[in-house]
Amino acid sequence: MVGTTMSRLGMPDMGLATMPDMLANASMLAAISPSTPLIADADTGYGSALMVARTVTSYIRAGVAGLHLEDQVVTKRCGHLRGKQLVDVDEFVSRIRAAVMAREQSGGDIVIIARTDALAGEGYAEALKRLRAAIAAGAEAAFLEGVTTREEAENLTRDLAPTPCLFNNVPAGVSPDFSVQEAREIGYKIAIFPLLALEVVYPAVRNACRALLSDGNVKSVEEDGKRWGPRDLFKVCGLDELMEFDRKAGGRGYIEDA
Repeated sequence: MVGTTMSRLGMPDMGLATMPDMLANASMLAAISPSTPLIADADTGYGSALMVARTVTSYIRAGVAGLHLEDQVVTKRCGHLRGKQLVDVDEFVSRIRAAVMAREQSGGDIVIIARTDALAGEGYAEALKRLRAAIAAGAEAAFLEGVTTREEAENLTRDLAPTPCLFNNVPAGVSPDFSVQEAREIGYKIAIFPLLALEVVYPAVRNACRALLSDGNVKSVEEDGKRWGPRDLFKVCGLDELMEFDRKAGGRGYIEDA
């Protein structure tokens, strides 16, 4: 949600991205490398049980390998902000049950990850109760948002074993900055780094824009002074592979390299 809201809408994660926004981004990412499993945020499911079902079915058709559903109210916010509001346990379980039913009826396959944001406002015991209820309803993995200590994380993976638990690494958020190795030692089976691209790209873009405004060029921000032209950038997105495909198919558009 954070990455999609910021990159597609240019806005903070305050529940403003809709299901079509999230689905479009997930579809694009899944298509880049179909053999690479993609976990996509499904937020609250975007409405009633029927809407949850539509969301799950749409994600399956888009090639998403796993999704997480949470227990915030529909107008949700980032899990690392204060003031989150939750639905009751029954509604949360209904979302999970609807997701499981939709998967079964679609004939497709997707991993359903139950996420709770109850820790910050309701405490660990309530969060654990909600995750256990979601697992009983068919969720295959558990996601406790906003863990604050390693001890808390270790308790979670132990208390929910053998259900796989997911760690959300949000830079400068409320959770510790566990490395992949640390997460593995704690007992997590899945770790996501949802802001990885944004947190490294933003400073680079900011510095380049400042250099352009102050110096009239951006060479000063490149270590070797190199500018990346269209062909270099297109190669990152598969230019060579696409030209080769065209040649093998008998196309004549790329007899010579582009």
